[in-house]
Amino acid sequence: MKPFPSLEIVPPLKGITKAELLESIRPFMDFGPRYINVTCHRDEYEFRPGPDGSYTRHLLRKRISQTAVCAAVQAAFPEVEVVPHLICGGASAEQIESQLQDFKFMGIRNILVLRGDAVPGEKRFTPERDGYAHADELVAAIRRFEAAQAGGERLFTLGVGGYPEKHFESPNLDTDIRFLKQKVDAGADQIITQMFYDNAVFYRFVERCRAAGITVPIVPGIKPLSSARQVDLLPESFSIDIPLALTAEIAAHPEDAYRIGQEWSLMQCRDLLAHGVEEIHFYTMGRSDNVINVLRDCF
Repeated sequence: MKPFPSLEIVPPLKGITKAELLESIRPFMDFGPRYINVTCHRDEYEFRPGPDGSYTRHLLRKRISQTAVCAAVQAAFPEVEVVPHLICGGASAEQIESQLQDFKFMGIRNILVLRGDAVPGEKRFTPERDGYAHADELVAAIRRFEAAQAGGERLFTLGVGGYPEKHFESPNLDTDIRFLKQKVDAGADQIITQMFYDNAVFYRFVERCRAAGITVPIVPGIKPLSSARQVDLLPESFSIDIPLALTAEIAAHPEDAYRIGQEWSLMQCRDLLAHGVEEIHFYTMGRSDNVINVLRDCF
């Protein structure tokens, strides 16, 4: 099989037009991505004081909805699969079933299933009442939905997340891989990893997953560093390590961080492809010229 890229995009902030969104995606089409993941985010609320001293809760939605983005991308690029995220956070089982009905109606056949993050102010993730606390529970619920809807026929291909450096809540990598296997045993078809900057970490992770009995495809996730500030922000946000060689080079030449990050990701991708990886997943997160340049070289 010829190697191929896949992409993750974040629904844009309100104010952007559909044409602007699609033009930002169009350059990627030259490299034959198999699918585009579209992230989703939990609803956020703020409490506003009233004249009587009481507070009322108001929904804050800063971004275009995931459903609207999926529909726009589907219509504009029918040759590419759209893969929405489905998260446990912020939704009851009933609401998730309704979302699955929407996906079925839209002709979506692939979903990335995640637990989701805690909301700001929470120390630990808290599921909704009558919701799901872990991604393996959500995977199993989707398989039950299929059994009820289609008599056991699979409606969706399900991906889940994997963490080569372990999820920050897991006490160790062995435990995290055990939890990952639970997601696969519940019915997941593929694993997409968190971003990493040391390929040796990915290769060791795959070896340990295989030793644990995980046989589904494990797709490496890549995100080029695009600024010196991300050296601090990405480890804080995603609980990942950035190799000393990369951080030292950026520290010595912060004005060239974008180029340095792009070249590092290019080196990673060349090595991954040389090791027989069939797919590389790119986290675009806004500035995409660096990803396009890597794709131009590798695909």
